[in-house]
Amino acid sequence: MVRVPGGTVDLRDDRRGTRWTTDIAPFLLGRHPVTADLLRSATGADPAPATSGASPVTNVSWLDAIDICNAISARSGLTPAYTRDADGGEVTCDRDADGYRLPTEAEWQYACKAGTEGYRYGAIDDIAWYADNSGGGVRDVGGKAPNAWGLHDMLGNVWEWCWDLYDEEVYGSYRIFRGGGWAESERGCGATVRRRSHPTFAIDDLGFRLARTV
Repeated sequence: MVRVPGGTVDLRDDRRGTRWTTDIAPFLLGRHPVTADLLRSATGADPAPATSGASPVTNVSWLDAIDICNAISARSGLTPAYTRDADGGEVTCDRDADGYRLPTEAEWQYACKAGTEGYRYGAIDDIAWYADNSGGGVRDVGGKAPNAWGLHDMLGNVWEWCWDLYDEEVYGSYRIFRGGGWAESERGCGATVRRRSHPTFAIDDLGFRLARTV
């Protein structure tokens, strides 16, 4: 985990044409997306499809990611951050818990930029696996240069689930994912790109990264 310093981040919703600033408290964020090795060690489960141990876990829904966060917390002796209502299935997050959780969208973008101001924190072929260089599939983590705070694969390789709802009034329970993946075009791998889907959605270029409150 990397300790991310506090600060502020400027966010935008291009669909609505809105912009806003959010304060970010210091937090911990995984140096890489969750890998197959970490999933196996924490849950005993094998990722599907089978991948190398250093490959990011894919084909995980937002709900899967929530459950995995809790499983890794429990194995580590930490208090799980999430609870799920037994009747309605609603997920709530205890931000004061010391267990693992998904980053918020604001935390993710702030950590991705790492103090930079541009669309990307470096030249895309130096920092990201994307459609033009991935060879048509997910790649082991850490193969590209990190950002200034030591975080690898923030752009490209796999999209990453965030905690937030996208637009509850229009899309209901749809959640946000960020960063671009191995099948994405160059244009789609940037610090401000936002995508969304149903919390049960899973695909082969979508994973997640662990965060913790400090």
